[in-house]
Amino acid sequence: MSEMSVPAHDLDAGESRLGFWRRSYAMVVKEFIQLRRDRVSFAMIVMIPVMQLLLFGYAINTTPRHLPTAVLLQEDSDLSRSILKALQNTAYFDFTREVHDVAEFDDLLKSGKVLFGVEIPRGFERAVRRGDRPALLVAADATDPVAASSALSALGTVVETALEHDLQTGDPPAMPFEIRTHARYNPAASSRLNIVPGLVGTILTMTMLIFTALSVTREIERGTMESLLSMPITPVEVMFGKIVPYVLVGFVQAALIISIGVLLFGVPLQGSLLMLTLLTTLFITANLSIGYTFSTIAQNQLQAMQMSIMFFLPSILLSGFMFPFLGMPVWAQYVGECLPLTHYLRIVRAIMLKGAALQNVRYDTMALWR
Repeated sequence: MSEMSVPAHDLDAGESRLGFWRRSYAMVVKEFIQLRRDRVSFAMIVMIPVMQLLLFGYAINTTPRHLPTAVLLQEDSDLSRSILKALQNTAYFDFTREVHDVAEFDDLLKSGKVLFGVEIPRGFERAVRRGDRPALLVAADATDPVAASSALSALGTVVETALEHDLQTGDPPAMPFEIRTHARYNPAASSRLNIVPGLVGTILTMTMLIFTALSVTREIERGTMESLLSMPITPVEVMFGKIVPYVLVGFVQAALIISIGVLLFGVPLQGSLLMLTLLTTLFITANLSIGYTFSTIAQNQLQAMQMSIMFFLPSILLSGFMFPFLGMPVWAQYVGECLPLTHYLRIVRAIMLKGAALQNVRYDTMALWR
């Protein structure tokens, strides 16, 4: 009896294991068939890693070169031209503006149209030949420490290069003038002053996109959209009712981030809070509109989430939040200019760190490109 019960028990166990694998195989086949039918999800599976590879491989550069630079040339001499040529030969500085007074010099830095400013004072060459060791000023917009640090570190070789052709110096060469660097708006090169204002736009982009992208698709999946449309309410009123609550949510999020940044991390708020509020409202509305568009295109919440990720990924990589904007190739900068986050990051950093007024935050994009 016991001898016959053992094979029966083993047989039941074998059938149980076989049934497990058969049912699991059927589920695997069913999921592949469902994935093949969901073409949007299948396309996202392919596009997301390809986009990540292209963005990280081609667009990301942590050592930007040919940065827009303004020059305040108060005397036109051979030595001054040699210094400017030496600066340009470092490949970090690209002289795009020539200004005529200090006010215009400061305004270009505050507006972000240039990242560096070089001031050569009047009587510079004569003071050098007299041995007075005059100072040459290089002012840098240090709101993005990564973009400014590499260029400022290259200034050490400029003096020697400029002296090779214009002055007779000893070996090692004497230094008849000095270069004074002035890192404006973030002299300590603190990454918090750059990251915390950027987080305002990044968090708002992520949350506003996801919230609104899921709003309409959630109604469709639950079957309540038909009930809404059968009521005496127009589609515009439905859209307005969906977006307004999230505008208030965005205000709460922005207020929390800015308050914590100012009180806990010591980020200054130099500019107008009213102007920052108005421009933040515009930014929130733009992201809500994009998310709402995704929700009307997607057939389910999974597709809406995938579309949001596809938009958020280039936003965070090509906006200048994680990597210097000017370090990217020109084609990537064109893509970045189409993203709301790119412009909002410039606005919030200009208002909070520089105290920029409305006329200063109007960004001259084409001035950045050679």
